[in-house]
Amino acid sequence: MRGIEISLNQTQKIRLQRALKQLESLYLRANFNASVTVADTIPVSNEDTILKGHGTSERDGEVVATLCGVVERVNKLVYVRTLRARYKPEIGDIIVGRVVEVAQKRWKLEINFSQDAVLMLSSMNLPDGIQRRRTALDELNMRSIFEENDVVCGEVRNFQNDGGIQLQARSQKYGKLEKGQLLTIPPYLVKRQKHHFHHLEHYGVDLILGCNGFIWVGELVEARDCIEEDQLNNTEQQFTKSNTTKEMPLETRRSICQIANAIRVLSILGFNVTLEVILETIDLSRTLNLGIDEMLGPEFHVLVAEREAERRTSMTKRKG
Repeated sequence: MRGIEISLNQTQKIRLQRALKQLESLYLRANFNASVTVADTIPVSNEDTILKGHGTSERDGEVVATLCGVVERVNKLVYVRTLRARYKPEIGDIIVGRVVEVAQKRWKLEINFSQDAVLMLSSMNLPDGIQRRRTALDELNMRSIFEENDVVCGEVRNFQNDGGIQLQARSQKYGKLEKGQLLTIPPYLVKRQKHHFHHLEHYGVDLILGCNGFIWVGELVEARDCIEEDQLNNTEQQFTKSNTTKEMPLETRRSICQIANAIRVLSILGFNVTLEVILETIDLSRTLNLGIDEMLGPEFHVLVAEREAERRTSMTKRKG
């Protein structure tokens, strides 16, 4: 229960400890050969030449771990993946950031990293959807696209010489995010997956799980074909602008708050944040007829931990 800061009574503490111990035993059972602590020996074959990666060192002819974590092997490369670490960007990561500066031909974004990311004017689609050279007029109109404190979604394109990150937002699914909540959770709780964009039509909500620990929960935006986007005329653009001024339905606001609170609960408990676990947490709150504010209460945290322990136990039994 280290790091969990919620006020619990004695009964709730015992229940939560029991659930977390059960989860810990399940994890150790599944990764008993891969989990290492500092100075543990990593078993390797002496016949093959190996490459010692991050978190490993050689001592007395043996490969030992210099970090606590899980041993990963990629071909001949052996490294230790820490369970709790700061965000380390990789090319292709889907991230959510906030604009902190509008500079010459670029925007600078805060992305929960040691340096601000850079989004070049040439690395995104223009509002008219036409592929053309960027002119001085486009540079003058940069604030009409993104300005300070705007929330933006993009993809890691490459790394700069100083270690900074360059983003791109050429696809129609990237761009400015409006009408929603931006949540910040530890990046290690968001695992890299095939899909980070989730359109929850049943709730009327868009969910973006940023690899950098920034999560966006906002009103559902209807996806349109790229060909249709390229053929937008001025009339359609005006219609889109008029739609953005419409008031968000009350039911959609409630759904956004429910999903956001479910993510907060999972983050406090230290569980991986995936779409499946989020939806199960929401279903649990609706089954118990809990209000949105009651989801942040101590009893619901204990119930979520117990439900997760049951889910992982049943998954282990099915695999066995």
